[in-house]
Amino acid sequence: MNINPSISSMQNALKGIQENNQIQKSNPDISKTTGIDSQKSQFSDAVKSIGDLLSEVDDSQQASDVSIKDLLAGKNTDVTSVVSEVAKADMSFKLLVGVRNKLIEAYKQTMNMPV
Repeated sequence: MNINPSISSMQNALKGIQENNQIQKSNPDISKTTGIDSQKSQFSDAVKSIGDLLSEVDDSQQASDVSIKDLLAGKNTDVTSVVSEVAKADMSFKLLVGVRNKLIEAYKQTMNMPV
């Protein structure tokens, strides 16, 4: 599972959104000429990439479930690999929740901006 490209693209999009928010707060007239379309595009890209991340986290969760079932059924006797799969799935889920929270925060900041 490789979630780093998705996460880095979302981080870049969120960084761009935050920079645009700071620029627009310091100079409200700038939103009339630049920034708004770019900001919408970056936010929509971030939301689209969350779908890819979601499927990767789901795959990790399913792999974790399979490894637990294999351990309980006696097909796999390596407890370390099962614990590793479960930890990997847990970490990816926590990361997904963190990214979701950042997106929601960025959306709220965007909605609270004066037009």
